[in-house]
Formats: sequence, structure tokens, C-alpha cells
Amino acid sequence: MKRLTRVVVLAAVATSVLSACVSAPTGPTIAIMPREGKPFEVFQQEDQVCREFAANAVKDTSNAALKEGATSAAIGAALGAAAGAVIQGGNHANVGTGAGVGLLGGAAMGAMNSAGKQNQAQTQYNIAYQQCMYSKGNQVPSYPAPVSGPGYRQ
Repeated sequence: MKRLTRVVVLAAVATSVLSACVSAPTGPTIAIMPREGKPFEVFQQEDQVCREFAANAVKDTSNAALKEGATSAAIGAALGAAAGAVIQGGNHANVGTGAGVGLLGGAAMGAMNSAGKQNQAQTQYNIAYQQCMYSKGNQVPSYPAPVSGPGYRQ
């Protein structure tokens, strides 16, 4: 029984470590340029506003990625421990091995799932950031520079 307790503690620690590997986007992965004639200080202020806007836009996706990795690893460890006990006919000596294998499989699935969610969060972040910077009159790759019109103010 002590071995099973150690396996559960190990699974909890490993799950925490795996969760730490997943992070929210820390910034855009695209280049935005100020339009001609815009002071750099103004561009920097707009950049900060748009980074905050984009971070808020992906907050839920980033949290989902963290939960996905932790949950998959924990479920994998639990199922592995149960499978280890069943396969060995209740022999507690092999429960730890089953839990270890389950933790490894759960961690791998959790890492794949959270990596996909992390990529999705980065894409959403970039889109929100581009929209914000474009609306402020900056140059965004693949889009023509915004033209000031009657309702546009600097």
C-alpha cells in the first residue's frame, strides 16, 4: 500500500511539472510596422494596448491548455495503476509499474493535446493583435496600409 501511495504522490508531482510546461502566448509572433510618419513612441503605446487586448482575447484558450495537460496526465496515471493491478491479478508490487506506464502515456497525450491548444492560442493572439494594430493605422503584412478617412483620427 505504501508503494501505491508513493505512485499517487509521484503522479501528482509529475502532473504539476507537466502543467508548468504549457504557457500562454507571451507576445505576437508576427511583425507589425508603424505607418510612415507615425512617431515611434506612439507606436510603442499602441503595441502595449494591443498586446493586452490580445492576451485578454486568448485567456480562456490558454487556461484550457493548462487543464488539458494536467487532466490527461492524471487520468493516464490512474488508469495505468488500475490496469497494472488488474493485469497482475491484484499483485500490489506491479501497481507502481502500471501507474508509471499510465503516467507516461497520459503525459504524452496531455502534451499533444495542450500543444495543439497552445498553437491555437498563439494563432488567436496573433489575429487579435493584428486587428488591433491595423485599427490603429499600422502596417500589417498581407494587408494594405489603412487609409485615413473622415472618421479617422490620429
